[in-house]
Amino acid sequence: MDIRNIAIIAHVDHGKTTLTDAILRQAGLVAEETSMDSDSIEQERGITIYAKNASFFYKNSKINIIDTPGHADFSSEVERVLRSIDSVLLLVDAQEGPMPQTKFVLKKSLELGLEPIVVINKVDKPAARPEMVLEMVYELFLDLGASDKQLDFSVVYAVSKMGQAGLDSKELASNLDPLLDMIVDKVPVASREVSDTLLLAQPFNLAYDNFLGRLAICRIYEGKIKSGQSVFIKDKNGLSRSGKITKLFSWQGLSRQEEKEVVAGDIVLVAGLPDIFIGETICEKNNQESLPAISIDEPTICLDFLVNSSPFAGREGKFVTSRQIKERLEKELEVNVGLRIDFSDNSLFKVYGRGELHIAVLLENMRREGFELQVSKPEAIIKEEGGVKMEPFEELILDIPENCSGVVIEKIAKRRGEMLDLKTENAHTRLVFSIPTRGLLGYREEFIVDTKGDGILCSRFIGFKPMADKIEAHSLGSMVSMIAGKALAYSLWNLQERGVLYIKSNTDVYEGMVIGNVSKGNDMSVNPVKGKKLTNVRASGSDEAIILIPPLELSLERGLSLINDDEYLEITPQSIRLRKKHLTENARNQARKTTT
Repeated sequence: MDIRNIAIIAHVDHGKTTLTDAILRQAGLVAEETSMDSDSIEQERGITIYAKNASFFYKNSKINIIDTPGHADFSSEVERVLRSIDSVLLLVDAQEGPMPQTKFVLKKSLELGLEPIVVINKVDKPAARPEMVLEMVYELFLDLGASDKQLDFSVVYAVSKMGQAGLDSKELASNLDPLLDMIVDKVPVASREVSDTLLLAQPFNLAYDNFLGRLAICRIYEGKIKSGQSVFIKDKNGLSRSGKITKLFSWQGLSRQEEKEVVAGDIVLVAGLPDIFIGETICEKNNQESLPAISIDEPTICLDFLVNSSPFAGREGKFVTSRQIKERLEKELEVNVGLRIDFSDNSLFKVYGRGELHIAVLLENMRREGFELQVSKPEAIIKEEGGVKMEPFEELILDIPENCSGVVIEKIAKRRGEMLDLKTENAHTRLVFSIPTRGLLGYREEFIVDTKGDGILCSRFIGFKPMADKIEAHSLGSMVSMIAGKALAYSLWNLQERGVLYIKSNTDVYEGMVIGNVSKGNDMSVNPVKGKKLTNVRASGSDEAIILIPPLELSLERGLSLINDDEYLEITPQSIRLRKKHLTENARNQARKTTT
């Protein structure tokens, strides 16, 4: 049987997972309500975080399909997947057109010599403009240096939500057959004769099973792999070690199917190699040549993970000790290859990640599992090359209402953003900037406020460049509780005039807890538990109605963007709080004197 391997790549929310779900439904492999986004955080946020494998059969071909993340923080997953497949479906939204991640994933595909099939999705949108978007895709291919063969790409139009596709945007079939026919026609056949060739396979992703341990998701390039087979593993330096395959799985739909033997061209899940890593070569004999190593992009931000030391520590979490947090982080390293962790200091663990969302997903998973901890403010990683300090830079694309462009440009300029492009169309402006990651940290919340929720912010890492000058980030001070107790509505009513509150009435607070921000920029110690003085005299009209503005409740991303240098974000299974590193006023004053 012919085997074909493809990946679906696109910018976030352009419909990759919806299209994969529709293909599997048409093949009769999943139920109507089943989705590849099976993780609870993926379902809540509506984004793909982890690359996932599936397979289906169509016209005597087995097609392995890999759904990839669309968010820039998980781009390292996409890079690895591209090395293991033979073609890609490049999805582009028929209204939005190519976005930053579209450019990133397409560039990687073209560099590897892949010939994409372009799928212009969501052509049923009222504001869809498929012809114009196709022109934009052509321009993008040209800008990225596509070869003549790559420029001669095939185009399919689709409404993945309805499971429809066609070769004309105005005439769609009632199913996805036009797209599937295109895949069978255009994607190279991966399977080949294996009678006299030796095994050659390479892991491009990792998984973990509580019973089987670390699992490797591999593409078999030569020969065949058998359950119980003894193999050699070669690392990127050419050093080899021996191992044994204990279990072997392939995919049927979304489910794993145990196999005794799998041949070249297929994608398999291998158990029994506990120290296997991405990019290593699995081979039959020690003297075989290694496959080219797969490089993994380095992290761009870091922050400290610490044991929760607040007065409320241990109230909600099951796992609160340093040892338990360390064990959980070590387990995360088994599968999260974009992560780096420094365990050298016993009092804190320095975690290096690809972006705020990458770290926020890890923290969200930990708190749902019952962990309790606190983290410091995320910082961009600064490194030195040839005596010059270098920092990560990102390409930032903003789609905003035209009347918001002035304030957005002003704020990005303060954060050392350099404008590369500006286009206005239909009262909407698209701005393109090059900006240090340091300048982008903590900006997303301000952007939502400045654009009244109507703006789209996307960014992608473009490399390390010489360090920019000092950056003017948000100048908000913190409203810090000077006493422990329950916050009262009367006190909060008076405090809400000074800034934005993070808590509502009847919330437990402790000394040193940040309960809101102050627009003037300086920290302010407040008493949120003070009640109104009562007398035995009742005067008509002297009591005013207490009306509280709904608080700005802290989420993980919001907390990571609002946190100041001298604060920690306290994370428990039920609560997210900001707090000062030094809880008392005296301790904070002493710390300021020491630093100055």
